[in-house]
Amino acid sequence: MSKVEIELQNQLQKNIDAHKDLLNQSKNIVDVIKIIQKKLKKGGKLLFCGNGGSAADAQHLAAEFLIRLDPKINRRPLPAISLATDISTILACGNDFSFTNVFSRNLEALGKKNDILIAISTSGKSKNILEVLKTAKKKKIYSIGFYGN
Repeated sequence: MSKVEIELQNQLQKNIDAHKDLLNQSKNIVDVIKIIQKKLKKGGKLLFCGNGGSAADAQHLAAEFLIRLDPKINRRPLPAISLATDISTILACGNDFSFTNVFSRNLEALGKKNDILIAISTSGKSKNILEVLKTAKKKKIYSIGFYGN
């Protein structure tokens, strides 16, 4: 077998393993979905954040909630914001405070009771993601973290 074939098989196996992990977590995922539904019904909103490609994911997810996930289903828009889209605010915060605070500063101002923070980090070690999670905890904002390994 060639190196390319071996690498392809390794990547496909990682994908299969990830799906198995999702199946094993299905009860927890359903519980989180119920919490999100409850908080949205109580007037909460979704706040997404991430760096680099995760920032693009945050923007994409916010758009899916605002517009619609499935073109065949025309539902009401759901309140969602990406904290990774306002470059002027991000750069001002980075310049005046620190890039560690670019998301936590926004969450401090925009985060309210019944909101949900969804933080995405490939490494799970991004200082600004860890800081926004601390801020969410202080403000008692329900948080969900996605990170790679």
